Amino acid sequence: MEKKARVLIDCRDEKGLVYKISKVFYDRNLNIDNNREFVDQEIEKFFMRSEVSGMFEINELQDALKEVTPADARIRVIEPTPKKIIIMATKESHAIGDILIRYADGELDAQIECVISNHDTLEGLVRRFDIPFFHVPAEGLSREEHEKHVMALISEFEFDYIVLAKYMRILTAAFVETYEQKIINIHHSFLPAFIGANPYKQAYERGVKIIGATAHYVTNDLDEGPIIAQDVIPVSHRFEWRDMQRAGRDVEKIVLSRALALVLNDRVFVNGNKTVVF
Repeated sequence: MEKKARVLIDCRDEKGLVYKISKVFYDRNLNIDNNREFVDQEIEKFFMRSEVSGMFEINELQDALKEVTPADARIRVIEPTPKKIIIMATKESHAIGDILIRYADGELDAQIECVISNHDTLEGLVRRFDIPFFHVPAEGLSREEHEKHVMALISEFEFDYIVLAKYMRILTAAFVETYEQKIINIHHSFLPAFIGANPYKQAYERGVKIIGATAHYVTNDLDEGPIIAQDVIPVSHRFEWRDMQRAGRDVEKIVLSRALALVLNDRVFVNGNKTVVF
């Protein structure tokens, strides 16, 4: 039976890679339904994402691609099935609410396994969508102790990504390293200019004229991981700080959902502290 696959390849650049890879597809009578490639000239690294269809066996196709690509090639042949995600949240509802609505409408190509929160504020919202909600309070616990409880809960699920939908606790290095390149975060784009409490009020008092949001992979460099998606909108002197906050939350939820769509469809390659997004 005919199948579809996403083929993701990144490796040292060399001449003829597109031809060699395409010939592997051609020799197996596979149709290339979509194809994008990019070369980072500074580090001479090649990236390619292909969508193919036809009769194939994943391991055989992957082995054939290894034979025609450099030794450092990372090759992934992925059947396009919905990925599993775990959402972590605190109290703010805009980011997780947008995800839940897209999920209910069939727009989010994923299976939400559960929602984990350090507060019970969002439990009623989440349960309306028949998704398990777990409240793991942090009061009286160190970050390490709290995360131990969270990680024990996470270990009960199979998942591809953890989505921080305005989860307002700084993660420890041990947590981040356990789920390397599996955690996606969203935050306002005022960093590092306006940090701490109420950044929108700080930005209002400074008279900023644009506000935005950044979705990125989480690393141990706080809010400095590889960026997946960003966007900005203009504001004017007519905006009070609460107007800016409302507008900022709209940007945050849209950017997070956009980043999720890219990641869930295997369109993002991590390239050092940057990304290649097809």
